[in-house]
Amino acid sequence: MMNAEDHYLDAIAAEDEGDIEGALESARAAVKADPSHAESWWMISSLELSDKSQADLGRASRSLNACRKVVALEPSRVDAWVRGGRLMADELGLYEDALFWWQECREVAPFESVPLVEQAAILTDMGFYDKAMDRLAAIQEENLDVGTTQFTRISRLHALVSKAAEQDEGNHFRPWEKNHNGWNAIHSRRNKGPVSENLIFMMTTVPFLMMEVFISRALFGDGWTGFCLTSIMILITVIMGMRFTRGLFQKVNRPAFNLLRAMDFEASTAKLVIPDDVRDSRLYLFLVGRRARAYQERYSKIVLAGKPLPRNWKPRLPDFDSHLDEIGIIEEGEDSNELPGFEEE
Repeated sequence: MMNAEDHYLDAIAAEDEGDIEGALESARAAVKADPSHAESWWMISSLELSDKSQADLGRASRSLNACRKVVALEPSRVDAWVRGGRLMADELGLYEDALFWWQECREVAPFESVPLVEQAAILTDMGFYDKAMDRLAAIQEENLDVGTTQFTRISRLHALVSKAAEQDEGNHFRPWEKNHNGWNAIHSRRNKGPVSENLIFMMTTVPFLMMEVFISRALFGDGWTGFCLTSIMILITVIMGMRFTRGLFQKVNRPAFNLLRAMDFEASTAKLVIPDDVRDSRLYLFLVGRRARAYQERYSKIVLAGKPLPRNWKPRLPDFDSHLDEIGIIEEGEDSNELPGFEEE
């Protein structure tokens, strides 16, 4: 009788030959023979996602389940934690579950910065900017090492959260509030698709660039000096145009961003808040069509179930200090993070 290692080696050979289904069959046989064979579970997770275009709800769910098995067997496998967290958020829309997942990762790897960055990104997408800022601040307070890629992402998140913090908190769109002003903007744009940043740049900046090219000779003359001055003028125009375009892009497409947040809220809670007239709109259909296949399939099941948000709904957030118990800094029993509950208006 073949043991788990034999099945695992067969899976590797099948994968090398391009036989994904055969590799999956052998990897599943390996974990059936030995449920504690972590490498076979990891191979199953990878093989289920081998073709991203085919990563439907079933494949994404099986890959996530395999990640759960890996981290249960080998909690120090940060790569498994990363894949699992991103499957939850990016592929399945399980944002609240992803927050708890990353907090569990913090408990076994309290000196890793990745969970904090991922939590900050999710909290920002959900509109909990104060909590997101706390996660980013914790990276510096706990003096955690940050890679180059993570540093770029942290900088972008920090700029986004800082800008949101400057705004009136009442302007932050909360999908669970039926009378929030953000819904009015969504209704006004529901039959129009988002405007691309490139189109805005073409309409606002390119005409000035063309004009500068035509008048540059009259302004600076011919020769090397004229060429340098023209190049500087064009560069300045491009930089200013990109900055103006970015701001206008955010403003014009705010209803689309708000609707995205409402969709993600529904995906995370499995409860509905989007009005029917918006759900049938061009903007809604456009945004749904741009999501991952697994997200679309799971989201459609939530919409078909038609469960409304209950009056006593509250956001589920983990105790962001739970990892400190593992390193002996705080005592058990301290208050966990809690946000105001839902009240139907």
